[in-house]
Formats: sequence, C-alpha cells, structure tokens
Amino acid sequence: MRFYTRQQLHYCGIDLRPRSLYVCILDQEGKTLVHRKLSCDRERLLKTLAPYREDLAVAVECLFCWYWVADLCSEQGFTFVLGHALYMKAIHGGKTKNDRIDSYKIATLLRGGNLPYAYVYPREMRATRDLLRRRLFFARKRGELLAHIQNTNTQYNLPPLDERAGKTKDRGAIIEHFDDDTVGQQAWQRVAWIGHPLPLRFFIRITKDGR
Repeated sequence: MRFYTRQQLHYCGIDLRPRSLYVCILDQEGKTLVHRKLSCDRERLLKTLAPYREDLAVAVECLFCWYWVADLCSEQGFTFVLGHALYMKAIHGGKTKNDRIDSYKIATLLRGGNLPYAYVYPREMRATRDLLRRRLFFARKRGELLAHIQNTNTQYNLPPLDERAGKTKDRGAIIEHFDDDTVGQQAWQRVAWIGHPLPLRFFIRITKDGR
C-alpha cells in the first residue's frame, strides 16, 4: 500500500458521481475553504479550483468516471492523486456516508499523508486498455456458455459430444444431442450466443498500432 505524502498548500478531495460531484478544499492547517456540490462540468470545476492553483493536489477515488478529472488536472498543472478504492474503504469506512462527508474524508486523508493511491494510467493508452478489458469480458462469457453446455450434458448423463462445443461447425448437432425440448432450448440459446464471434482481427490491429 502506497500513500501520497507530499506537502502542499491546498488539498482537494472530490467525491465523484456520473453527473455530479462534491468538492472539498482544505488548507495546510485543515481549515475548510470550499465544500460544495457541483455538476460534472469542466468549467465549473475549474472555476472552483482556480483560486488555489498555486499549489494544489486533487484526489479522486478510483471509480469508473475519473478520466475527465485527471485530464483536467493534467491540462491545468494540478497534482492529481487517484485514490485506491479498496484500501480507502478499509481506512475511512464508517456508518455514516454521503457525498459531503466522503469528499471531506478524501481531502483529510490527502492532507494527512494517509491517502492510499493507485496508478494513473496514461491518457493515450486508456482506450486500448478498456478495449482489451472488454474483450476479456466476452472471452470469459464465452467460456461460461461452453462450460454450461458441458455441465448440462453431464447432468443428464448423456454420451460425450461428438466435437467440442467451441470447435464444431455443426452447432445444430449440439441442440439435437439433447432429447428434452426444454433442455435443447437452453442449449440453443447458448449456441446462438457463442455463434457471434469476437472481432479478434480488430483487437489485434488496435494492439499492434499501439493506440
């Protein structure tokens, strides 16, 4: 676990949501300078942070919508700290939680050198990483579908399939392998989903291009 320990004049904690955020800014002594709710608008957030730009660290918990805040901080020269969601939960967990309280806790952890941080993935590589993550999701889902066909076959103690479900070109034979119409319908659903191939060439091309 790594913590952000650099000393700064101002510390900003942001509790971020898809359409809104709660921002809290503290000075070195811990005095609250700003504590308010904003919409997720770049200009409004920049206007709020601008008076403290001289020496400002901005911390956001690692949720799915942090990209635009990181990019804004990079453009404006603010220090951006991405809080590690799991470790932060272990440190500042409490019975009372809301956006206002969480933003203050993030700013407090940042000021006290107790904010566990995560790696900020480079902007130019995020799209490639997200694309590969999506491919992994589909690959795992395909594996689940294939495993379900095999498990169903074993469940009814039927003879082994003539070919592996993921390799056969005659997927209709998989459906006909099951005598019960309802079981065959389940197999048909999984075969139909498996029948949509992953665009492997697209993934390979993107990876080779380095985008």
